[in-house]
Amino acid sequence: MLRILVRALTALVLVVLLLGAIEMVAAESGEVVVLRTVDAAGAPHETRLWIVDDDGRAWLRAGSEQARWYQLLRERPEVEVVRGDQVLVVRARPEPDARARINELMRAKYGWADVYIGALFDRSDAIPIRLAPRAP
Repeated sequence: MLRILVRALTALVLVVLLLGAIEMVAAESGEVVVLRTVDAAGAPHETRLWIVDDDGRAWLRAGSEQARWYQLLRERPEVEVVRGDQVLVVRARPEPDARARINELMRAKYGWADVYIGALFDRSDAIPIRLAPRAP
């Protein structure tokens, strides 16, 4: 009986590890940018995120308001986005009304990865974030 329990537990651990590995591969598939935010103490933070373009505007998406990078962005909306070899200095503006459109664009761009991660995390409260060039 103990042998069956050990095998079942081992199989469960392997499944969890496999699902985690698939999530990591999915999260890094396609175009990934680096968002640079700064906390209240002035310490920099970098977060890797997906990005889409719509009608000449770039968009990010936060999975929830509790995401640390999102909270930092709300406190200081002037951020940097490293996209390829470019560093874009932008003002980030959450626009919840664009949720359906940005979710659709993310799904179209990232395909299976977006579907997989969407199965793990609810997107009904996702927060689209429009990136606009920072005013001089």
